[in-house]
Amino acid sequence: MLYQRSSALFEAAKEVIPGGVNSPVRAFKSVGGTPIFVEKAKGAYLYDADGNRLIDYISSWGPMLLGHAQEEVIEAIQKQAEKGTSYGIPTALETAIAELVVNAVPNIDKVRFVNSGTEACMSAVRLARGYTGKEKIIKFAGCYHGHSDAFLIQAGSGAVTFGAPNSPGVTQGTAKDTLLARYNDLASVEELFHQHGDAIAAIIIEPVAGNMGCILPQDGFLEGLRSLCDQNNALLIFDEVMTGFRLALGGAQERLGIQADVVTFGKVIGGGLPVGAFAARAEIMKELAPEGPVYQAGTLSGNPLAMRAGLTTLELLSKDKDLFERLDDKTEKLHLGMQSLIEKKGLPHQFNRLGSMVSLHFTETPVVDFETAALGNNDHFKAYFHGMLDRGVYLPPSAFESYFLNDALSYKDIEFTLDAFEDWLKSI
Repeated sequence: MLYQRSSALFEAAKEVIPGGVNSPVRAFKSVGGTPIFVEKAKGAYLYDADGNRLIDYISSWGPMLLGHAQEEVIEAIQKQAEKGTSYGIPTALETAIAELVVNAVPNIDKVRFVNSGTEACMSAVRLARGYTGKEKIIKFAGCYHGHSDAFLIQAGSGAVTFGAPNSPGVTQGTAKDTLLARYNDLASVEELFHQHGDAIAAIIIEPVAGNMGCILPQDGFLEGLRSLCDQNNALLIFDEVMTGFRLALGGAQERLGIQADVVTFGKVIGGGLPVGAFAARAEIMKELAPEGPVYQAGTLSGNPLAMRAGLTTLELLSKDKDLFERLDDKTEKLHLGMQSLIEKKGLPHQFNRLGSMVSLHFTETPVVDFETAALGNNDHFKAYFHGMLDRGVYLPPSAFESYFLNDALSYKDIEFTLDAFEDWLKSI
């Protein structure tokens, strides 16, 4: 496929936008080449500036669970826009979507809406610190909770260590309160509690990780975290920005049967518009301003367009009893079809999948954490990404991202994808 127009648009963007993009993964830095520029999207397809139609397997990084430009959602946004785009004043819409969220998600009583997943996770940690009176948090190498300073921490050379900033601008003072553990390694978490238990306010984790590929929690891991938090009077925060309303109506808590103390949301909850949220039991949420002393605010939080898009999307999910089963089935068909083809080729690989999230890793080692995800052959991934793109399939332009399927994706689209994958395998 030709991308002359996209290339020209990228050159123009670099003159006025750092790196030519407003989020780093869009720059194709890990796969090489020039990013495509999209002009429109509908259903399961992207239409780029060069006139190419691409089957979309990122779904705007998760939120487009029903597909792009879903008619009922678009109509709801248009009608709401006629009433004004922003008020900065309470609306009944905010209460309506809050009631739907509280009724759908286990173990929460109240929810506060914000404007992004980053803001939701940042606020959830502040709430946990205020509620517990403690300062330190545990996060896991490879889990991404947005770009707030406390989360831009990577593991050191030791198995259990204080975090060190991995972005300039993050201070050592901030980093010292973030403790690093390994995903799916309960012993590393137990050691941190042994050393710092009295100071740990919370564990924050993606219950199913999506930022090192799709990484599933191993049996007993989340249960162990729940037990450690209970024993040490710490809160368990589930970052469900990706998994919330995607793995099930009640998110990962429902699907995996583990209750968190605080849950963060984004993606699907906004129906494609920028929305985040965090929620917890009433006893925790009452610490939040204006009811309590933990301050959090957002001038444009609860934006009426975003609330209407989110409410319409969640109402559609609530009514469609077969939606998640369909998504599971489509994802399984894609996974098993690709696995059969790559096994015939004899290429080292690992597939990870849960619900409508899946990832392919070019390695013989089971991928259970960031270290094993990093073992993947990136040269194979680059060739795979561009090979599929040239054949009309858009995948995440990074080996460390999950694929997100949407309900508009047809079985014919999946067959097309499998044919493209087989053709690419024959070419290498």
